[in-house]
Amino acid sequence: MSLFRASRATSLSDVGVRSRPSAGPGAVSVTPDTALRHSAVWAGLRVRSDLISSLPVDAFRKVGAHQVEVAKSPFLTDPAGDGSGMSAWLYATQFDLDRVGNTFGAIVARDAAGKPAVVEPLAASSVIVRAKGSKVVGYRVNGHKYEPDEIWHEKQFLMAGMPVGLSMIAYAAWSLGASLSAQQFALDWFSTGAQPIGSLRHTKLGALQDDVIASAKAKWKAAVANRDLFVTGSDWEFDMAAEAASQQGFIDTQEFGVVEASRWTGVPADIIDGMVKGSSMTYANITQRNLQLLIINLGPAIARREFRLSATTAAPRFVKLNTDALLRMDPAARTEMLAKQIESRQVAPSEARALDNRMPFTEEQLAEFDRLFGKGSTTPTQVTKGSTS
Repeated sequence: MSLFRASRATSLSDVGVRSRPSAGPGAVSVTPDTALRHSAVWAGLRVRSDLISSLPVDAFRKVGAHQVEVAKSPFLTDPAGDGSGMSAWLYATQFDLDRVGNTFGAIVARDAAGKPAVVEPLAASSVIVRAKGSKVVGYRVNGHKYEPDEIWHEKQFLMAGMPVGLSMIAYAAWSLGASLSAQQFALDWFSTGAQPIGSLRHTKLGALQDDVIASAKAKWKAAVANRDLFVTGSDWEFDMAAEAASQQGFIDTQEFGVVEASRWTGVPADIIDGMVKGSSMTYANITQRNLQLLIINLGPAIARREFRLSATTAAPRFVKLNTDALLRMDPAARTEMLAKQIESRQVAPSEARALDNRMPFTEEQLAEFDRLFGKGSTTPTQVTKGSTS
């Protein structure tokens, strides 16, 4: 029997990757927490969690070849049972799924059918997964043992034979570490005084006594402390220290880190305002951009969550996340699409109006349309003052 500790699932050694040799000052150990200091990592995880958690959750039942919407169970409206709602629960669990490949929750209540009714999210770092081969045989949370059916466990980034999902942060540690180390180096260089600001050099031949060096250094520091002038003769000169890396090199490293983080988190760099210098990407409209984001980046994760959430309902019911909410179009494109759907008899006018939160036409409104356009006509007719036709 083997133990898998979720809190250490993000180290390189836990996933079979040999650790890097210890580095000097400025090196950063990449963990799920330190990785969030990288703005691109935070932005990527936030975008995915924000978008998926904002999708409406609907329940359906198969009736022949049709799907009929049914009332949602209490779990699908407030899964944590604390009034925070489904959106907050989806955000928290999606954030852990994308970051460490697993999300856990304690099943504290079940419905009459034995399905989970209340699931309280657990911090992934507090959970130990007990497994035998590829099968989970139990959990340990903060020292307490739980059976497999007492814990809600969703997985992501699975590999054959693995009882748990893989951690994105663990595999991204090499590339994210370079960017975080660059940030730490910049902080050390410009803020903490980890490097000397320059050198005060005596231009005359011969070695200087320690008391002369100390005196010159003290006078220099006293002068510059208050941004005063340092007066000297021709035998002293001051040089700014040469940087270990040019400022442009630092910027290039940061830009590289943004692109790398975007690849790891599964969100295009331009979505998180991290466009790469020298590249450009254009889209006909925002709908086209969102469609690409939905299909390539979010679609698989949404499908996995739908399958897992469907386990909380009794067959033949199932759960779907309404991805149409992501494909919000500009008013002109939306109007054109609805007009074409009505014209091709795919959608009734009342259904199209419902999408805009409008009530169906009243008899008075229909009569007004008939007066303006004529019955069966789409071209307005000329109405003269006083005419009753």
